[in-house]
Amino acid sequence: MGVPFPPPGASPQRVLIYSHDTFGLGHLRRARAIAHALVAEAPERRVVILSGSPVSHAFRFAPGVTCRRLPGVTKLASGEYQSLGPGHGLDEVVATRAALIRHVAERFDPDLFLVDKEPAGFHGEVLPALHRLKARGCRLVLGLRDVLDDPDLLAPEWERKGALAVLPLYDSLWVYGLEAIYAPLDGLTLPAGVSGRLTYTGYLRREAPEPEGSEAAAREPFLLVTPGGGGDGVDLVEAVVRAYEAHPLEHPALVVFGPFFPAAEQADLSARIAAHPRLSSLGFDARLERLMRRAAGVVAMGGYNTFCEILSFDRPSLILPRVRPRREQLIRARAAARLGLVGVIEPGDADESTANETARMAEALAALPHRPAPSARPIPGLLDGLPAIRRLAATADAACVAAE
Repeated sequence: MGVPFPPPGASPQRVLIYSHDTFGLGHLRRARAIAHALVAEAPERRVVILSGSPVSHAFRFAPGVTCRRLPGVTKLASGEYQSLGPGHGLDEVVATRAALIRHVAERFDPDLFLVDKEPAGFHGEVLPALHRLKARGCRLVLGLRDVLDDPDLLAPEWERKGALAVLPLYDSLWVYGLEAIYAPLDGLTLPAGVSGRLTYTGYLRREAPEPEGSEAAAREPFLLVTPGGGGDGVDLVEAVVRAYEAHPLEHPALVVFGPFFPAAEQADLSARIAAHPRLSSLGFDARLERLMRRAAGVVAMGGYNTFCEILSFDRPSLILPRVRPRREQLIRARAAARLGLVGVIEPGDADESTANETARMAEALAALPHRPAPSARPIPGLLDGLPAIRRLAATADAACVAAE
């Protein structure tokens, strides 16, 4: 899909969003939620999302929002990256992505450039566009989720990537969370002046599309099991299926594997699910919000977007966080559990028996529908993220930090 030229003398705001998509669905879904909120408030706005997600075509985008696909890269279990396209080296793909990002930036000529998570982009690919847009007077904003990683791991990573040195380029840093829950940049030595540009917006409220056809019909209360994109969700789904196989649980469970769930493991688990009368599964549903709104409880790994949905739809939830290669989900889960927003099962000791792990999981699943919903522990401003972003975006004409 082409990038719309701004007409001569155009006044509607133009927003360019760089979505750091190398693993899972989280970055694209967050960018889409922000883009839709911006055009809902001001339909004349134009938003372009740059995304490397291989499943961006599965999502619907509101009028005024264009998603431009970048050549894909993916993160391996080792933490290394490789091109999604056969026969292309990583350096070649990064160079192509960087050139495309700069081309779109120059053609679209945004008033606001919102960069997701990585200050310099993947392998520095955003830097040429950042410098070009800075010189043009575009407002540069770095958007950060509530938790990035353990500070002891994040600090050397950002130092290695040169991320800290890039921060002074940004006019603003928006954290999509609350400082009272977690401060993602605490523990880092920030360049002078950067901390004063930091704003906590609150979490991003999600809306569910209206049900279609048979979806509107009543259905027995069920537990929704979602590992997000699914690329690292095998342990979560295995734990749930094993608990149902070993214990007579009351509520049925629906597993949504996600588009990146490993194929061999999905085939094995699908067969076991099909053989159990209280289990069912779907491969992928781009409108997972509709299912979550109807669920009696949610079992998840606790990525940022799923956490926002749990809060938005006020679902009792059980989180089984990933702890490698990042501790992001574990940090978020512990912070949320401390406030009474979710239940958590952390990885057991290495010497814990499978039977004990399974019994612990079954007990938590049985109790899940009876857990308090997040709204039982009200927190001011918790879901104010999108209104805050709309207000902040409207100040794009405010004075920008002088180019270094």
